[in-house]
Amino acid sequence: MAKITSIIDIGSNSMRMLVVEKSSRFSFNIINETKVQVKLSEGSYEHNASLQEIPMQRAFNSLESFISIAKELKSRKIFCVATSALRDAPNSSCFISKVKKELKLNIKIISGKDEAYYGALSAINLIKEKTFLTVDIGGGSTEFAYIENNLIKQCISLDIGTIRLHEMFFKNNDSLGAKQYIVEQLKILEKEFKIIPSIVVGIGGTIRTLSKIIMKKNQYPLDILHSYSYNVNSNKNIFDLIINSSDLKTLKNIGVKKDRLDTIKEGTLIFDTILNMFNTQEVITSGAGIREGVYLNDLLRNSNKRFPANYNISVRNLLDKFDISSKQSTYLRKNAVQIFDTLAPLHKLGNKFRTLFVIASKLHSLGSKLNFYKSNDNTFNFILSGLHYNFSHEDRITIAYMIKFSKRTLLLEKDMEIYKELLPSLENMQFLSFMMSLNLSLNKDLSYPNIKLNIKDDEIIEIKLEKNMYLIENELKKLQTPKNYQIKILL
Repeated sequence: MAKITSIIDIGSNSMRMLVVEKSSRFSFNIINETKVQVKLSEGSYEHNASLQEIPMQRAFNSLESFISIAKELKSRKIFCVATSALRDAPNSSCFISKVKKELKLNIKIISGKDEAYYGALSAINLIKEKTFLTVDIGGGSTEFAYIENNLIKQCISLDIGTIRLHEMFFKNNDSLGAKQYIVEQLKILEKEFKIIPSIVVGIGGTIRTLSKIIMKKNQYPLDILHSYSYNVNSNKNIFDLIINSSDLKTLKNIGVKKDRLDTIKEGTLIFDTILNMFNTQEVITSGAGIREGVYLNDLLRNSNKRFPANYNISVRNLLDKFDISSKQSTYLRKNAVQIFDTLAPLHKLGNKFRTLFVIASKLHSLGSKLNFYKSNDNTFNFILSGLHYNFSHEDRITIAYMIKFSKRTLLLEKDMEIYKELLPSLENMQFLSFMMSLNLSLNKDLSYPNIKLNIKDDEIIEIKLEKNMYLIENELKKLQTPKNYQIKILL
Protein backbone atom coordinates (compact mmCIF):
# COMPACT_ATOMS: atom_id res chain seq x y z
CA MET A 1 0.00 0.00 0.00
CA ALA A 2 1.40 3.38 -0.99
CA LYS A 3 2.14 5.69 1.94
CA ILE A 4 0.23 8.58 0.34
CA THR A 5 -2.83 7.75 -1.74
CA SER A 6 -5.29 9.96 -3.61
CA ILE A 7 -8.89 8.95 -4.25
CA ILE A 8 -10.97 10.83 -6.83
CA ASP A 9 -14.75 10.47 -7.00
CA ILE A 10 -16.40 11.77 -10.17
CA GLY A 11 -20.07 12.31 -9.38
CA SER A 12 -22.97 13.73 -11.33
CA ASN A 13 -22.90 17.02 -9.42
CA SER A 14 -19.56 17.29 -7.63
CA MET A 15 -16.08 15.91 -8.07
CA ARG A 16 -13.98 15.31 -4.98
CA MET A 17 -10.49 14.17 -4.16
CA LEU A 18 -9.20 12.82 -0.86
CA VAL A 19 -5.48 12.53 -0.13
CA VAL A 20 -4.60 10.10 2.66
CA GLU A 21 -1.33 9.38 4.44
CA LYS A 22 -0.62 6.18 6.34
CA SER A 23 0.99 6.49 9.77
CA SER A 24 1.21 2.76 10.57
CA ARG A 25 -0.14 -0.51 9.22
CA PHE A 26 -3.84 0.36 9.47
CA SER A 27 -3.75 3.96 10.66
CA PHE A 28 -4.14 6.93 8.35
CA ASN A 29 -5.02 10.59 8.34
CA ILE A 30 -6.43 12.93 5.70
CA ILE A 31 -3.91 15.52 4.50
CA ASN A 32 -5.99 17.14 1.77
CA GLU A 33 -9.56 17.22 0.51
CA THR A 34 -10.65 19.12 -2.58
CA LYS A 35 -14.15 19.55 -3.97
CA VAL A 36 -15.41 21.22 -7.13
CA GLN A 37 -18.95 21.43 -8.45
CA VAL A 38 -18.64 20.41 -12.10
CA LYS A 39 -22.27 19.31 -12.72
CA LEU A 40 -21.07 16.68 -15.14
CA SER A 41 -24.56 15.43 -15.89
CA GLU A 42 -25.97 18.91 -16.55
CA GLY A 43 -28.18 18.78 -19.62
CA SER A 44 -27.71 15.04 -20.05
CA TYR A 45 -31.20 13.95 -19.04
CA GLU A 46 -32.64 16.04 -21.86
CA HIS A 47 -30.34 14.24 -24.33
CA ASN A 48 -30.81 10.55 -23.49
CA ALA A 49 -28.23 10.73 -20.65
CA SER A 50 -25.44 11.81 -23.03
CA LEU A 51 -22.76 14.01 -21.48
CA GLN A 52 -22.59 17.53 -22.89
CA GLU A 53 -19.40 19.24 -24.03
CA ILE A 54 -19.26 22.11 -21.54
CA PRO A 55 -19.73 19.93 -18.41
CA MET A 56 -17.18 17.43 -19.76
CA GLN A 57 -14.64 20.21 -20.23
CA ARG A 58 -15.25 21.44 -16.68
CA ALA A 59 -14.64 17.93 -15.38
CA PHE A 60 -11.51 17.48 -17.50
CA ASN A 61 -10.01 20.76 -16.31
CA SER A 62 -10.79 19.88 -12.70
CA LEU A 63 -9.15 16.47 -13.05
CA GLU A 64 -6.05 18.17 -14.39
CA SER A 65 -5.91 20.28 -11.21
CA PHE A 66 -6.57 17.26 -9.00
CA ILE A 67 -3.64 15.41 -10.54
CA SER A 68 -1.43 18.44 -9.93
CA ILE A 69 -2.38 18.42 -6.24
CA ALA A 70 -1.77 14.67 -5.96
CA LYS A 71 1.67 14.98 -7.52
CA GLU A 72 2.67 17.92 -5.35
CA LEU A 73 1.68 15.93 -2.25
CA LYS A 74 3.80 13.03 -3.52
CA SER A 75 0.89 10.67 -3.93
CA ARG A 76 2.17 7.30 -5.13
CA LYS A 77 -1.19 5.84 -6.02
CA ILE A 78 -4.34 7.41 -7.45
CA PHE A 79 -7.74 5.71 -7.49
CA CYS A 80 -10.35 7.36 -9.70
CA VAL A 81 -13.93 6.11 -9.66
CA ALA A 82 -16.94 7.45 -11.54
CA THR A 83 -20.57 6.96 -10.61
CA SER A 84 -23.98 7.71 -12.09
CA ALA A 85 -23.09 10.39 -14.66
CA LEU A 86 -20.55 8.26 -16.52
CA ARG A 87 -22.38 5.04 -15.72
CA ASP A 88 -25.52 6.24 -17.50
CA ALA A 89 -23.91 8.13 -20.37
CA PRO A 90 -23.71 6.35 -23.77
CA ASN A 91 -20.79 8.60 -24.71
CA SER A 92 -18.79 8.14 -21.48
CA SER A 93 -16.03 6.25 -23.32
CA CYS A 94 -15.08 9.45 -25.17
CA PHE A 95 -14.46 11.28 -21.92
CA ILE A 96 -12.63 8.33 -20.34
CA SER A 97 -10.38 7.91 -23.38
CA LYS A 98 -9.49 11.60 -23.44
CA VAL A 99 -8.59 11.58 -19.75
CA LYS A 100 -6.48 8.45 -20.13
CA LYS A 101 -4.66 9.76 -23.19
CA GLU A 102 -4.02 13.35 -22.10
CA LEU A 103 -3.87 13.07 -18.29
CA LYS A 104 -2.59 9.48 -17.97
CA LEU A 105 -5.38 8.75 -15.50
CA ASN A 106 -7.49 5.60 -15.53
CA ILE A 107 -11.14 6.12 -14.61
CA LYS A 108 -13.07 3.14 -13.27
CA ILE A 109 -16.84 3.29 -13.70
CA ILE A 110 -18.39 1.49 -10.74
CA SER A 111 -21.85 -0.02 -10.65
CA GLY A 112 -24.60 1.34 -8.42
CA LYS A 113 -24.23 -1.65 -6.11
CA ASP A 114 -20.49 -1.09 -5.84
CA GLU A 115 -21.11 2.56 -5.05
CA ALA A 116 -23.48 1.54 -2.25
CA TYR A 117 -20.95 -1.04 -1.05
CA TYR A 118 -18.11 1.50 -0.75
CA GLY A 119 -20.32 3.83 1.29
CA ALA A 120 -21.34 0.93 3.51
CA LEU A 121 -17.72 -0.18 3.91
CA SER A 122 -16.73 3.24 5.22
CA ALA A 123 -19.72 3.22 7.60
CA ILE A 124 -19.10 -0.18 9.20
CA ASN A 125 -15.46 0.72 9.82
CA LEU A 126 -15.83 4.37 10.83
CA ILE A 127 -19.27 4.64 12.52
CA LYS A 128 -19.96 3.21 15.98
CA GLU A 129 -23.55 2.02 15.28
CA LYS A 130 -23.93 -1.68 14.34
CA THR A 131 -27.30 -1.99 12.55
CA PHE A 132 -28.55 0.69 10.17
CA LEU A 133 -29.44 1.71 6.63
CA THR A 134 -26.97 3.82 4.68
CA VAL A 135 -28.41 6.47 2.38
CA ASP A 136 -26.11 8.27 -0.06
CA ILE A 137 -27.88 10.93 -2.14
CA GLY A 138 -25.98 11.90 -5.28
CA GLY A 139 -26.68 13.93 -8.38
CA GLY A 140 -27.86 11.05 -10.53
CA SER A 141 -28.71 8.26 -8.09
CA THR A 142 -29.17 7.35 -4.44
CA GLU A 143 -27.45 4.33 -2.93
CA PHE A 144 -28.68 2.19 -0.05
CA ALA A 145 -27.06 -0.55 2.02
CA TYR A 146 -28.60 -2.63 4.78
CA ILE A 147 -26.12 -3.24 7.62
CA GLU A 148 -26.85 -5.76 10.35
CA ASN A 149 -24.42 -6.30 13.24
CA ASN A 150 -21.71 -4.60 11.18
CA LEU A 151 -22.21 -6.94 8.21
CA ILE A 152 -23.23 -5.60 4.80
CA LYS A 153 -26.33 -7.61 3.92
CA GLN A 154 -27.68 -5.88 0.79
CA CYS A 155 -26.78 -3.01 -1.52
CA ILE A 156 -28.93 -1.27 -4.11
CA SER A 157 -28.85 1.87 -6.25
CA LEU A 158 -31.97 3.74 -7.40
CA ASP A 159 -32.27 6.37 -10.12
CA ILE A 160 -33.21 9.22 -7.80
CA GLY A 161 -30.65 12.03 -7.66
CA THR A 162 -30.70 15.78 -7.23
CA ILE A 163 -29.71 16.75 -10.77
CA ARG A 164 -31.86 13.99 -12.27
CA LEU A 165 -34.91 15.30 -10.38
CA HIS A 166 -34.08 18.90 -11.21
CA GLU A 167 -33.95 18.29 -14.94
CA MET A 168 -36.89 15.87 -15.03
CA PHE A 169 -39.28 17.75 -12.71
CA PHE A 170 -38.08 20.85 -10.88
CA LYS A 171 -37.26 22.77 -14.07
CA ASN A 172 -40.97 22.58 -14.79
CA ASN A 173 -42.00 23.30 -11.17
CA ASP A 174 -43.42 19.79 -10.92
CA SER A 175 -42.58 18.93 -7.31
CA LEU A 176 -45.62 16.66 -7.05
CA GLY A 177 -44.41 14.63 -10.03
CA ALA A 178 -40.97 14.43 -8.42
CA LYS A 179 -42.47 13.12 -5.18
CA GLN A 180 -44.48 10.46 -7.01
CA TYR A 181 -41.37 9.42 -8.95
CA ILE A 182 -39.36 9.04 -5.72
CA VAL A 183 -42.11 6.97 -4.08
CA GLU A 184 -42.30 4.62 -7.08
CA GLN A 185 -38.53 4.14 -7.03
CA LEU A 186 -38.53 3.45 -3.28
CA LYS A 187 -41.04 0.63 -3.79
CA ILE A 188 -38.16 -1.24 -5.45
CA LEU A 189 -36.22 -0.88 -2.21
CA GLU A 190 -39.14 -2.24 -0.18
CA LYS A 191 -39.22 -5.35 -2.38
CA GLU A 192 -35.45 -5.90 -2.28
CA PHE A 193 -34.82 -5.28 1.43
CA LYS A 194 -36.54 -7.64 3.84
CA ILE A 195 -35.72 -5.37 6.80
CA ILE A 196 -35.22 -1.61 6.82
CA PRO A 197 -33.69 -0.39 10.12
CA SER A 198 -35.07 2.64 11.94
CA ILE A 199 -31.61 4.25 12.04
CA VAL A 200 -30.18 5.85 8.90
CA VAL A 201 -26.51 6.68 8.42
CA GLY A 202 -26.54 9.57 6.00
CA ILE A 203 -23.77 10.01 3.40
CA GLY A 204 -23.20 12.75 0.86
CA GLY A 205 -23.36 16.53 0.53
CA THR A 206 -27.13 16.98 0.80
CA ILE A 207 -27.37 15.08 4.08
CA ARG A 208 -24.32 16.80 5.53
CA THR A 209 -25.81 20.19 4.61
CA LEU A 210 -29.07 19.30 6.37
CA SER A 211 -27.17 18.18 9.47
CA LYS A 212 -25.22 21.46 9.61
CA ILE A 213 -28.47 23.42 9.44
CA ILE A 214 -30.04 21.31 12.20
CA MET A 215 -26.93 21.67 14.39
CA LYS A 216 -27.06 25.45 14.04
CA LYS A 217 -30.80 25.59 14.68
CA ASN A 218 -30.43 23.54 17.86
CA GLN A 219 -27.33 25.48 19.01
CA TYR A 220 -25.43 22.24 19.19
CA PRO A 221 -22.24 22.69 21.27
CA LEU A 222 -19.84 20.72 19.05
CA ASP A 223 -18.80 21.89 15.59
CA ILE A 224 -18.16 18.31 14.45
CA LEU A 225 -20.20 16.67 11.69
CA HIS A 226 -19.05 13.04 11.64
CA SER A 227 -21.25 10.90 13.94
CA TYR A 228 -23.62 13.79 14.68
CA SER A 229 -27.06 12.30 15.29
CA TYR A 230 -30.52 13.80 15.53
CA ASN A 231 -34.12 12.77 16.05
CA VAL A 232 -36.07 12.96 12.80
CA ASN A 233 -39.45 14.01 14.21
CA SER A 234 -37.93 16.79 16.31
CA ASN A 235 -36.39 18.39 13.23
CA LYS A 236 -39.12 17.80 10.65
CA ASN A 237 -39.85 21.50 10.35
CA ILE A 238 -36.40 22.11 8.82
CA PHE A 239 -37.16 19.67 5.99
CA ASP A 240 -40.57 21.26 5.41
CA LEU A 241 -39.10 24.79 5.31
CA ILE A 242 -36.58 23.83 2.64
CA ILE A 243 -38.99 21.81 0.50
CA ASN A 244 -41.65 24.54 0.60
CA SER A 245 -39.28 27.49 0.15
CA SER A 246 -40.20 29.72 -2.78
CA ASP A 247 -36.94 31.54 -3.47
CA LEU A 248 -33.18 31.49 -2.92
CA LYS A 249 -33.35 34.20 -0.26
CA THR A 250 -35.48 31.96 1.94
CA LEU A 251 -33.01 29.09 1.52
CA LYS A 252 -30.11 31.38 2.44
CA ASN A 253 -31.97 32.53 5.57
CA ILE A 254 -32.49 28.90 6.56
CA GLY A 255 -28.72 28.43 6.35
CA VAL A 256 -28.15 26.80 2.97
CA LYS A 257 -24.70 27.61 1.55
CA LYS A 258 -24.23 29.00 -1.96
CA ASP A 259 -22.92 25.77 -3.52
CA ARG A 260 -26.03 23.85 -2.40
CA LEU A 261 -28.74 26.33 -3.33
CA ASP A 262 -29.44 24.76 -6.72
CA THR A 263 -29.90 21.18 -5.49
CA ILE A 264 -30.92 21.36 -1.82
CA LYS A 265 -34.69 21.28 -2.45
CA GLU A 266 -34.38 18.19 -4.62
CA GLY A 267 -32.05 16.47 -2.15
CA THR A 268 -34.22 17.33 0.85
CA LEU A 269 -37.33 16.03 -0.91
CA ILE A 270 -35.54 12.74 -1.61
CA PHE A 271 -34.30 12.37 1.96
CA ASP A 272 -37.58 13.45 3.55
CA THR A 273 -39.52 10.94 1.44
CA ILE A 274 -37.12 8.15 2.43
CA LEU A 275 -37.35 9.00 6.15
CA ASN A 276 -41.16 9.17 6.04
CA MET A 277 -41.64 6.02 4.00
CA PHE A 278 -39.48 3.89 6.29
CA ASN A 279 -40.43 5.56 9.58
CA THR A 280 -36.84 6.47 10.37
CA GLN A 281 -36.36 7.63 13.96
CA GLU A 282 -32.70 8.67 14.01
CA VAL A 283 -30.17 9.97 11.49
CA ILE A 284 -26.44 9.62 12.08
CA THR A 285 -24.30 11.80 9.86
CA SER A 286 -21.23 10.30 8.25
CA GLY A 287 -18.36 12.53 7.26
CA ALA A 288 -16.96 9.60 5.30
CA GLY A 289 -18.32 8.06 2.12
CA ILE A 290 -17.38 6.49 -1.15
CA ARG A 291 -13.80 7.87 -1.23
CA GLU A 292 -12.99 6.48 2.21
CA GLY A 293 -14.68 3.23 1.19
CA VAL A 294 -12.47 2.91 -1.89
CA TYR A 295 -9.40 3.55 0.26
CA LEU A 296 -10.45 1.07 2.97
CA ASN A 297 -11.22 -1.55 0.33
CA ASP A 298 -7.53 -1.44 -0.58
CA LEU A 299 -6.10 -0.87 2.90
CA LEU A 300 -8.05 -3.77 4.44
CA ARG A 301 -7.87 -6.12 1.48
CA ASN A 302 -6.03 -8.79 3.52
CA SER A 303 -8.13 -8.47 6.68
CA ASN A 304 -11.63 -9.25 5.45
CA LYS A 305 -12.29 -5.54 4.83
CA ARG A 306 -12.42 -4.83 8.56
CA PHE A 307 -10.03 -3.38 11.10
CA PRO A 308 -8.66 -5.98 13.55
CA ALA A 309 -10.69 -6.73 16.69
CA ASN A 310 -10.22 -4.16 19.48
CA TYR A 311 -8.42 -1.84 17.07
CA ASN A 312 -9.49 1.79 16.96
CA ILE A 313 -8.13 3.81 14.09
CA SER A 314 -8.58 7.20 15.79
CA VAL A 315 -6.75 6.15 18.96
CA ARG A 316 -3.95 4.58 16.96
CA ASN A 317 -3.64 7.64 14.75
CA LEU A 318 -3.28 9.97 17.73
CA LEU A 319 -0.69 7.70 19.33
CA ASP A 320 1.23 7.63 16.04
CA LYS A 321 0.94 11.36 15.42
CA PHE A 322 2.10 12.44 18.87
CA ASP A 323 4.64 9.64 19.32
CA ILE A 324 3.34 8.73 22.78
CA SER A 325 5.63 6.45 24.81
CA SER A 326 4.32 2.91 24.36
CA LYS A 327 5.66 1.96 27.81
CA GLN A 328 3.76 4.76 29.50
CA SER A 329 0.60 4.17 27.46
CA THR A 330 0.63 0.44 28.25
CA TYR A 331 1.23 1.03 31.97
CA LEU A 332 -1.61 3.54 32.29
CA ARG A 333 -3.94 1.28 30.32
CA LYS A 334 -3.16 -1.65 32.64
CA ASN A 335 -3.64 0.50 35.75
CA ALA A 336 -6.88 1.92 34.33
CA VAL A 337 -8.39 -1.56 34.09
CA GLN A 338 -7.45 -2.35 37.69
CA ILE A 339 -8.71 1.00 39.01
CA PHE A 340 -12.05 0.80 37.18
CA ASP A 341 -12.74 -2.82 38.09
CA THR A 342 -11.70 -2.52 41.74
CA LEU A 343 -13.74 0.62 42.31
CA ALA A 344 -16.78 -0.69 40.39
CA PRO A 345 -18.83 -1.26 43.60
CA LEU A 346 -18.41 2.46 44.35
CA HIS A 347 -18.91 4.08 40.95
CA LYS A 348 -21.38 1.53 39.50
CA LEU A 349 -20.47 2.51 35.92
CA GLY A 350 -20.97 0.09 33.02
CA ASN A 351 -18.56 -1.39 30.50
CA LYS A 352 -19.04 1.51 28.10
CA PHE A 353 -17.34 3.84 30.57
CA ARG A 354 -14.65 1.26 31.26
CA THR A 355 -13.63 1.41 27.60
CA LEU A 356 -13.69 5.22 27.54
CA PHE A 357 -11.65 5.42 30.75
CA VAL A 358 -8.97 3.11 29.37
CA ILE A 359 -8.75 5.16 26.16
CA ALA A 360 -8.50 8.42 28.12
CA SER A 361 -5.67 6.96 30.19
CA LYS A 362 -3.74 6.03 27.06
CA LEU A 363 -4.16 9.45 25.45
CA HIS A 364 -3.89 11.83 28.41
CA SER A 365 -0.40 13.20 27.56
CA LEU A 366 -1.08 14.31 23.96
CA GLY A 367 -1.24 17.98 24.88
CA SER A 368 2.17 18.10 26.54
CA LYS A 369 3.73 17.75 23.09
CA LEU A 370 2.47 21.24 22.30
CA ASN A 371 2.75 22.96 25.70
CA PHE A 372 3.41 21.14 28.97
CA TYR A 373 1.79 23.87 31.06
CA LYS A 374 -1.46 23.67 29.10
CA SER A 375 -1.33 19.92 28.56
CA ASN A 376 -4.85 19.07 29.73
CA ASP A 377 -6.46 21.89 27.77
CA ASN A 378 -4.49 21.00 24.64
CA THR A 379 -5.38 17.32 24.97
CA PHE A 380 -9.04 18.28 25.35
CA ASN A 381 -8.91 20.02 21.96
CA PHE A 382 -6.89 17.24 20.31
CA ILE A 383 -9.41 14.65 21.52
CA LEU A 384 -12.37 16.61 20.14
CA SER A 385 -10.66 17.01 16.78
CA GLY A 386 -8.81 13.71 16.60
CA LEU A 387 -11.15 11.00 17.90
CA HIS A 388 -12.91 11.18 14.58
CA TYR A 389 -13.97 7.64 13.76
CA ASN A 390 -15.94 5.02 15.70
CA PHE A 391 -16.87 7.35 18.54
CA SER A 392 -20.18 9.01 19.25
CA HIS A 393 -20.06 12.68 20.17
CA GLU A 394 -20.98 11.70 23.73
CA ASP A 395 -18.01 9.33 23.88
CA ARG A 396 -15.65 11.92 22.50
CA ILE A 397 -16.61 14.70 24.91
CA THR A 398 -16.61 12.32 27.90
CA ILE A 399 -13.03 11.21 27.16
CA ALA A 400 -11.96 14.83 26.66
CA TYR A 401 -13.53 15.87 29.98
CA MET A 402 -11.91 13.03 31.92
CA ILE A 403 -8.54 14.33 30.81
CA LYS A 404 -9.25 18.07 31.08
CA PHE A 405 -10.44 17.69 34.67
CA SER A 406 -7.88 15.13 35.86
CA LYS A 407 -6.96 17.52 38.65
CA ARG A 408 -6.63 17.33 42.41
CA THR A 409 -10.11 18.80 42.88
CA LEU A 410 -13.35 17.48 41.41
CA LEU A 411 -15.11 19.26 38.57
CA LEU A 412 -18.26 21.21 39.38
CA GLU A 413 -21.66 21.57 37.74
CA LYS A 414 -20.60 24.87 36.17
CA ASP A 415 -17.68 23.12 34.44
CA MET A 416 -20.16 20.95 32.50
CA GLU A 417 -22.51 23.73 31.43
CA ILE A 418 -21.49 24.08 27.76
CA TYR A 419 -21.53 20.36 26.94
CA LYS A 420 -24.08 19.20 29.51
CA GLU A 421 -26.38 17.57 26.95
CA LEU A 422 -23.54 15.29 25.81
CA LEU A 423 -22.04 14.40 29.19
CA PRO A 424 -23.01 11.80 31.81
CA SER A 425 -24.31 12.97 35.19
CA LEU A 426 -22.13 15.17 37.41
CA GLU A 427 -21.68 12.29 39.84
CA ASN A 428 -20.46 9.92 37.11
CA MET A 429 -18.23 12.56 35.54
CA GLN A 430 -16.66 13.35 38.90
CA PHE A 431 -15.84 9.70 39.49
CA LEU A 432 -14.35 9.26 36.01
CA SER A 433 -12.16 12.34 36.41
CA PHE A 434 -11.11 11.27 39.90
CA MET A 435 -10.06 7.84 38.61
CA MET A 436 -8.09 9.56 35.86
CA SER A 437 -6.33 11.74 38.44
CA LEU A 438 -5.66 8.67 40.56
CA ASN A 439 -4.12 6.80 37.64
CA LEU A 440 -1.80 9.67 36.78
CA SER A 441 -0.82 10.20 40.42
CA LEU A 442 0.24 6.57 40.75
CA ASN A 443 2.92 7.13 38.12
CA LYS A 444 3.88 10.67 39.10
CA ASP A 445 7.55 9.76 39.31
CA LEU A 446 7.44 7.77 36.03
CA SER A 447 8.80 4.70 37.83
CA TYR A 448 5.88 2.49 36.74
CA PRO A 449 5.33 1.01 40.21
CA ASN A 450 3.37 -2.15 40.89
CA ILE A 451 0.29 -1.20 42.89
CA LYS A 452 -2.69 -3.04 44.30
CA LEU A 453 -6.09 -1.53 45.06
CA ASN A 454 -8.76 -2.66 47.44
CA ILE A 455 -12.01 -1.33 48.90
CA LYS A 456 -12.52 -1.60 52.66
CA ASP A 457 -15.82 -1.04 54.46
CA ASP A 458 -17.37 0.45 51.29
CA GLU A 459 -15.72 3.80 51.96
CA ILE A 460 -11.94 3.39 52.08
CA ILE A 461 -9.82 3.02 48.92
CA GLU A 462 -6.71 1.14 49.96
CA ILE A 463 -3.62 1.55 47.77
CA LYS A 464 -0.72 -0.76 48.44
CA LEU A 465 2.68 0.46 47.20
CA GLU A 466 5.73 -1.78 46.88
CA LYS A 467 7.91 0.67 48.87
CA ASN A 468 8.01 4.20 50.26
CA MET A 469 7.43 6.59 47.37
CA TYR A 470 7.10 10.06 48.84
CA LEU A 471 6.24 11.88 45.60
CA ILE A 472 3.40 9.49 44.82
CA GLU A 473 2.15 9.42 48.42
CA ASN A 474 2.16 13.22 48.47
CA GLU A 475 0.09 13.38 45.27
CA LEU A 476 -2.45 10.85 46.52
CA LYS A 477 -3.01 12.78 49.75
CA LYS A 478 -3.98 15.89 47.76
CA LEU A 479 -6.70 14.18 45.68
CA GLN A 480 -10.29 15.17 46.36
CA THR A 481 -12.45 12.04 46.26
CA PRO A 482 -16.11 11.63 45.24
CA LYS A 483 -18.57 11.34 48.15
CA ASN A 484 -15.70 11.89 50.56
CA TYR A 485 -14.30 8.40 50.13
CA GLN A 486 -10.97 8.04 51.93
CA ILE A 487 -7.66 7.04 50.39
CA LYS A 488 -5.42 4.92 52.61
CA ILE A 489 -1.83 4.14 51.56
CA LEU A 490 -0.39 0.79 52.54
CA LEU A 491 3.23 -0.35 52.30
